[in-house]
Amino acid sequence: MTSTFRTLTVPLDGNASAGGLPQFLVRDDVLCWTRREAGLVGFGEIARFTATGPERFLEADIWWRHLVLEADISDSVELPGTGPVAFGSFAFSKKSTHVSRLIVPEIVVGVRDGQYWLTQMTFDDGELTEAGALTALAGWLSGGSTPGDVPAGGEAGAVVRPLPSADGATLHTGSLSEEDWMAAVAAGVAEIRTGALEKLVLARDIVATVPSGVNAAQVLRELAVRYRECWTYGVDGLVGATPEMLIQVEGRTAQARVLAGTLDRRDAHGEAGIPMDYAERVLAGSEKQRHEHEIAIQSLTSQLAPFSEAMNAHDEPFILELPNVWHLASDVKAELAEVEGHVPTCLALINALHPTAAVCGTPTLVAGALIRKLEHLDRGPYAGPVGWLDAAGNGEWGIALRGAVIEDPHTVRLYAGCGIVDGSQPEAELAETWAKFRPMLESLGISN
Repeated sequence: MTSTFRTLTVPLDGNASAGGLPQFLVRDDVLCWTRREAGLVGFGEIARFTATGPERFLEADIWWRHLVLEADISDSVELPGTGPVAFGSFAFSKKSTHVSRLIVPEIVVGVRDGQYWLTQMTFDDGELTEAGALTALAGWLSGGSTPGDVPAGGEAGAVVRPLPSADGATLHTGSLSEEDWMAAVAAGVAEIRTGALEKLVLARDIVATVPSGVNAAQVLRELAVRYRECWTYGVDGLVGATPEMLIQVEGRTAQARVLAGTLDRRDAHGEAGIPMDYAERVLAGSEKQRHEHEIAIQSLTSQLAPFSEAMNAHDEPFILELPNVWHLASDVKAELAEVEGHVPTCLALINALHPTAAVCGTPTLVAGALIRKLEHLDRGPYAGPVGWLDAAGNGEWGIALRGAVIEDPHTVRLYAGCGIVDGSQPEAELAETWAKFRPMLESLGISN
C-alpha cells in the first residue's frame, strides 16, 4: 500500500537574511530557481518522474496531478510556491535521448516579497512539525560548503565582487569546430533564402575541463548575484541564468518574456555617448534584429492565443540590459480561459508553446529538421523548459539558456545559440555565441 504524500509549509524567519535565497545555495546538489534574491531552493529528493519523447510534458503533467490529488497538505502561508512543489527540466527535442524529469525535494525554502517560508514533504507516516522541518533544513545546510559573503546584489551590469579563478582550466571544441559551425550558419542562411523558412536557431557547445573541480553551489551563487534580472536555475547538474521566461502562471494569469536580438556589451567600448543609447541605435534601429524579434513574438502569441481570453503584448520591444549583452525584449501577459472545463496547467501550456521561434525557428517543423541536420548535436536540456510548479497550478518555467551541464566533477558542457535570418553573418553569429557563453565561463572562473 502506497503511503500518502504529505506536506507542511510554515513561515520562516528571514530577519537575518538580507542576502535572500543565494545564501542557501551551499550544496552542489541543490535545486534552484531564484531571481532578485527571491524564488525557491530545494534539498533532497523523495520522488522523481522521468520521460522521453513527444509526450514528455503531458506525461509529467498527469504524474504530478495524480501525486497531489490526494495529498495531505498543511499550508499556513498560501503563496505561489508553497505546499507541494516539484522542480523540472525537460529535453529540448522530442527526439532527444536526454531524460526529462520532475523532482520532488524533501525540503523547500521559498522567498517572495520579503516573506520566507519552509516546506517539508514526505511519504513517511511520522508527524510533520515545524520543529522537525527546521531540524531537517539545518541538517541539509550543515552538509554544504561555506558560501562566504553573499551580497544582496546591485543594478544590472554592476560588478558585485571579484570574479572567481579556476587555475588550469581549459576549453575544448564541442560537437562542431568554429569553422564547421560557421559553415552550418551559412547553410542555414542559404535555406532561408530559398523561402523554406524565415528563421533558424543554431546552437553550439564547448567543453570546459576544470582540474580543481566544479563547485556547482559557487557557480549558482555567482550567477544569482551577477545576473539579478535573470532566473538562475539548477536542476540535476543543469545550471544557468536565463533571461527568457517561457511561461509563468499565477492563478489565471500567464506571463512570458520573449527575447530575440542580441548585442555584445563589449561592442560598445570606445563608442561616444551613453551605452544604452548605443544599444537603442544598434538593436532597436536594426531591421534584421527587429524582424527576428517580431518572428519570436508572433510565435509565442499565436500558440498562447487558444488558451487565453485576453492577451496583452508590448507594441514596441524594450532593451533588456544584462552584464554581458543587451537584448530586444517583450513581455506578454494573458488571462487564461477554461479549456474543457478547467484552466490549463503549466505543463499543458508548455506542451503547446515549446519550442518557440526564439529557440527553434519558424516554421517549427522545418526549423527543427534543419537543426538536427546542421548542428550535429543533441541539445539535451539546453533551450528546453526549466523551472517549478506547485499543486495549485502556479509555476515558473524559463528556457534553459546561458547554461551548462555538469557532466562530472571536472567537466562542464556549455551551450549557446543564435537566431539566424536572412542577412546573418557567420562570423558575427560566432562572436555572439562567445558573448552568451560569458556568464557561465565567468562563474566557472574561466576568462575569454
